[in-house]
Amino acid sequence: MSYKNLNAEKSTITRDVIELEVKTGNLYQSIVAVSKRSNQISTHLKEELVQKLQEFATTTDSLEEVYENREQIEISKHYEKLPKSTALAMQEMLEDKVYLRNPDSE
Repeated sequence: MSYKNLNAEKSTITRDVIELEVKTGNLYQSIVAVSKRSNQISTHLKEELVQKLQEFATTTDSLEEVYENREQIEISKHYEKLPKSTALAMQEMLEDKVYLRNPDSE
């Protein structure tokens, strides 16, 4: 999944908790859902970043030899500019893109 096209905020903003509570009927359940989704997004982005960085990795036998790999730097900068995983998860929740399942009620 690409996280470049979401409308998530890149900085901290104030949220209307009532709007978030409406999604599940319980504010705390909504916060837990956003938290779990944020962890999923964060893990996915980290795996994606590591995979892309490994494509350009150079192996050296000496710790003294450190090379600046331009491609790795550009990839890292790109991921630093993305919105935080919590902002992405919150936006997905508000846009009803998060599937919620409660095993206790099933």
